[in-house]
Amino acid sequence: MEHRPDFLRSGEPARLIPIVSDSAREQKSASVLLAGMRSVYELRQALLKSIGVRVGARATLEAWTEVVFSTTDKVSAPSNDRPDGLLILRTGKKEWKALIEAKIGNETVSEEQISRYLQQAKAHGIDAVITITNQFSALPTHHPVALPKTATKSVNLYHWSWAFVRTQCALLLKNEDVEDEDQVFILREILRYFESDRSGISHFDQMNPEWKDIVNKVKSNAHLTKTSDEVQNTIAAWHQEQRDLCLIMTRLTGSTVSLKLKHEHRLDPAKRLKDDADQFCKTHTLHCALSIPNAAADLDVSADVQRRMIYCSMKLAAPKDKRSTKARVNWLLRQLRKTNPGGFFIRATRPGKAETTYQPLKDLQAAPELIESTTSNSTATTFDVVYEVDLAGKFSGRKVFIEEVEKAVPHFYQEAGQWLKAWTPPAPKIEKQTYESAAAEPQASDQEERQASD
Repeated sequence: MEHRPDFLRSGEPARLIPIVSDSAREQKSASVLLAGMRSVYELRQALLKSIGVRVGARATLEAWTEVVFSTTDKVSAPSNDRPDGLLILRTGKKEWKALIEAKIGNETVSEEQISRYLQQAKAHGIDAVITITNQFSALPTHHPVALPKTATKSVNLYHWSWAFVRTQCALLLKNEDVEDEDQVFILREILRYFESDRSGISHFDQMNPEWKDIVNKVKSNAHLTKTSDEVQNTIAAWHQEQRDLCLIMTRLTGSTVSLKLKHEHRLDPAKRLKDDADQFCKTHTLHCALSIPNAAADLDVSADVQRRMIYCSMKLAAPKDKRSTKARVNWLLRQLRKTNPGGFFIRATRPGKAETTYQPLKDLQAAPELIESTTSNSTATTFDVVYEVDLAGKFSGRKVFIEEVEKAVPHFYQEAGQWLKAWTPPAPKIEKQTYESAAAEPQASDQEERQASD
């Protein structure tokens, strides 16, 4: 039996099958997760790796739920402070500890509650606070609640969405990464619970309440202010949808799909929000790029609010060993033989100010020469494979917009993206005539070589 830490007045070991009331879904979900991390080595390894904590094979993990701090002269914990969990990772003589605060459904953690837990963590030598809610974040270091930097000076603050946790479970099972058969059974049961409606875990399914007004304002050319709540909330909602897209594609491909972010945006989520709001007000377009392991290019996703269109695309460099644009596009068309051409287009870009040509894939499959420019002799240097979805009046629907984006991205990748291969220069060859000439040349004898070296 594990000994409860001295700084806790009360707390129970995390249970895989917690005995709580049906209404205590939050407590139940937290207990199932923490007990699962304690029971399945690969699960705790994957989740803690996401926040930079290494879990060795000999490390042990303690997991406690419904913890209450002891009251001391050093710090007095409010009587209603009851974090949902505590993790203690022991590696040799070293300890790493984290407080867990979980919410389900539409519940969120408040700035005031997080601040209190950060103070409690600091007072009791706890290294981190991890929140788990249905809110999404680009990275575990990007918290959905903005706090002053001084608040996390001594204690790290991380965030997992429940969808992220669920995806990690699914990945481990799909890729057969868990070795022990009993642990595989436990992980399957955990995932079964997390995927049920009773768990209170959901995915991002609608844009912000101001979305329809934003779409109408863009349509009527009304002015948008980048610092307004309607724009800020729209960008925040789009950031959540970006993360959800990554998780959806991760589950479908069985590989970890991530957002491609600028270095400064990885380090500073507030700057990312500010820059994206500024860009949206200028272009009226929402954009993101998904990085898919071993794919030919990043998968770009754009939502043009003015045109009420969704675009998915990948950009490839044209093969340099082919001279004409027609020959180059034929190289691309061969990769798209299995693609249903409906909604797909090919864009050919040429150097400088030369004309860019854009043709439906279906037409190019019948007549590749249509990609040629009528105003320029320049050869195309890049091709974009584009999938278009015209939502028209449905674009302003909060749920419909999300549903269509989440259909378009997997469809594009399944029909086209997964078949694309980047061009690579061919290996150098030895011409037969050159080889035969070299073989026919008289070779110097060993004696002649020694004389020459003398």
